Amino acid sequence: MSADRNQLLVTPAGSANHSALDLVLQFLRAMEARRLEQARALTAPGFTMVFPGGARLRSLEDLVSWASRRYRSVHKQFTAADILEDTETTVVYCRGTLSGAWPDGSVFRDVRFIDRFEVRNGLLTDQQVWNDLAETASAAD
Repeated sequence: MSADRNQLLVTPAGSANHSALDLVLQFLRAMEARRLEQARALTAPGFTMVFPGGARLRSLEDLVSWASRRYRSVHKQFTAADILEDTETTVVYCRGTLSGAWPDGSVFRDVRFIDRFEVRNGLLTDQQVWNDLAETASAAD
């Protein structure tokens, strides 16, 4: 992951809750490096993840297993983040492109993605992911 909060276009620009964005970036960096315990420490009990195709996952180990069938490695290049706040929950949308390697070792790049996170009490409670990996994979075949 090559962006930090200072390199992203963040809206609203005056948002006071950059700590939620920092939490999201820490989580994604840990997951990219497969530091599962570090990532887990940033999640609330009951943390859920929904990935393309409706894959609903409840553990980071399940995510790693599920992802291994889709790609060998993945790297996120962030271009922007949007932060929405209410009294109890902060929602962070991150968007950018993916690059990495398919299971056979061939390379992909410039694949669009959006990640949506919910943050409550300083911990991640939900992640939803949308990306064009399936379309890119089928075009590569």
